Amino acid sequence: MGNGADHRYGGDREHGGDRGGGGDWGSGGDRGSGRRRGGGPFRGPASSDARRQSGGPKPEASPARSQAYAVLVVPRLHLRVPVAEGVGKAEVLNKGYVGHYPGTQQPGQAGNFAVAGHRNTHGEPFRYLNRLRVKDVVQVETGAAVYTYAVDQVLPETSARDSGVVRPVPRSVVKPAYGYGDPGYYITLTTCTPEYTSRYRLVVWGKLLSMRPR
Repeated sequence: MGNGADHRYGGDREHGGDRGGGGDWGSGGDRGSGRRRGGGPFRGPASSDARRQSGGPKPEASPARSQAYAVLVVPRLHLRVPVAEGVGKAEVLNKGYVGHYPGTQQPGQAGNFAVAGHRNTHGEPFRYLNRLRVKDVVQVETGAAVYTYAVDQVLPETSARDSGVVRPVPRSVVKPAYGYGDPGYYITLTTCTPEYTSRYRLVVWGKLLSMRPR
């Protein structure tokens, strides 16, 4: 996620392997060079089960592809960055945005609001994602509400193929000790690790604390 190649949840190839530094979340990204910066989001299964989840705050209108429609705020990291729909490299991530995985929930909805961001280059919004700690606050601001999450778990490293981390009830399929077993209101932040490679993925999960209408 410093710069990934395949950024669609579900594995739809949008842009191939740009040498600006990207890997493929489905293929393992960095092919051993150690020089390609970052990577791309996880490739996961079609998420019809995710769309069936409902409840909680009233769903907002679905944004258009590549549209910036929210702001992610992480006080510990002094981060304030736009969130756009989709995880395409050229259309979203290379603009310095954080990208929302299509097929996962929107902010505040039951299930998993999952996003990806570059670790290095192109604004590198998630460069210091590894500094987040349990109970740190993560907020998502939309035109309708402010959703406040608290960091609950950090998965320091997992495979690029670990699509379980962005499922409606997120759990690593590679390291099943990490993740959840019950439905809830989750947020998932993903990026590449170590820095300047796309070999593995760093994952941060949070749980919804509150929703404040605007």
